[in-house]
Amino acid sequence: MYRAGIVGLPNVGKSTLFNSLIKNYQAEAANYPFCTIEPNTGIVTVPDERLGKLLDLIKAEKIVPAVFEFVDIAGLVKGASKGEGLGNKFLNHIREVDAIVHVVRCFDDSDIIHVEEKVDPLRDIEIINIELALCDLDSIERKIEGVSKKQKGNEKESKAQLELLNKIQKELSETGHITSSFVDEDLIFYKSLFLLSNKPVIYAANVSEEDIKNPISNPYYMKVKEHAEKTGAKCVAISAKIEAELIAFTKEERAEILGQNGNKNVPYSGVDDLIKATFDLLGLSTYFTAGVKEVRAWTILKNTKAPQAAGVIHTDFEKGFIKAEVIKYDDLMRLGTKVAARESGLARLEGKEYVVQDSDVIEFKFNV
Repeated sequence: MYRAGIVGLPNVGKSTLFNSLIKNYQAEAANYPFCTIEPNTGIVTVPDERLGKLLDLIKAEKIVPAVFEFVDIAGLVKGASKGEGLGNKFLNHIREVDAIVHVVRCFDDSDIIHVEEKVDPLRDIEIINIELALCDLDSIERKIEGVSKKQKGNEKESKAQLELLNKIQKELSETGHITSSFVDEDLIFYKSLFLLSNKPVIYAANVSEEDIKNPISNPYYMKVKEHAEKTGAKCVAISAKIEAELIAFTKEERAEILGQNGNKNVPYSGVDDLIKATFDLLGLSTYFTAGVKEVRAWTILKNTKAPQAAGVIHTDFEKGFIKAEVIKYDDLMRLGTKVAARESGLARLEGKEYVVQDSDVIEFKFNV
């Protein structure tokens, strides 16, 4: 299962946000550093209004949404790469996730201790980035030592690998991040290094209850947003405190509180936006299967071909793949039935080279 790790300095709202994301209180949230030692994990469903519409259209018995995993990783501090605050252990937890949700504190509150004593989101972001880069630099230096020994034994590929490692070491030392792009064998080797600073990032700007109504009025949030835009990352404004309070309410009560029933003068919940943005950050996409038993969203990597997408349902589907009958979601909703889509020529039979698109409604033909 694909995993996103929630990281940040201590006391920025990570565990509170995590609790909100999984809609319970599995992770402890307390007003002191390192209240989270071992990473907590939780499965979240991806909000998708298309599922409900397909359910109504097909008259299915239930819906099954797409899911992925969030990991709440303990707060990092300055010096984490050298072991401060159990940093090495926490950094290894980050190595095991596929993407990073970096929670940044964007509110003032004298009752909540800031580990650096003063709120400064750009400084906080830099602290985390430096620790990730230093950890990577240590890893690269150890790798250089190992590959150098192989090169002395004239092992193939060692020379090219050593050149690439030296290049990465230089960039990390000088800039704190990697700017070069790699192709072919170099790209394969680069990915095998599992560098922390190379993981895709989304910034969750944790703002106050008042500022969530209009986050652009918050100068802290705007600094994070501008930084995200400069670095090609996404930024989502969220109030972890509000999200935590909403857990106690039913879905209907939440909708009413959030103004989805007409009251527009209340805060907006950002959890759905954060989940969707993280799902996209992970490079994931969904396709649907729709029958009377269930309407289900299946999670695949973007650019996945039809046989491999079928294999997500069952390995036999991939092994015995023949064809995939594909109907676009919009076409199915407009025409009302699969039969009408077939009669209109909008149900296409696709082969092994077809790249599954987000929102495809698919029925696989296979033989085992």
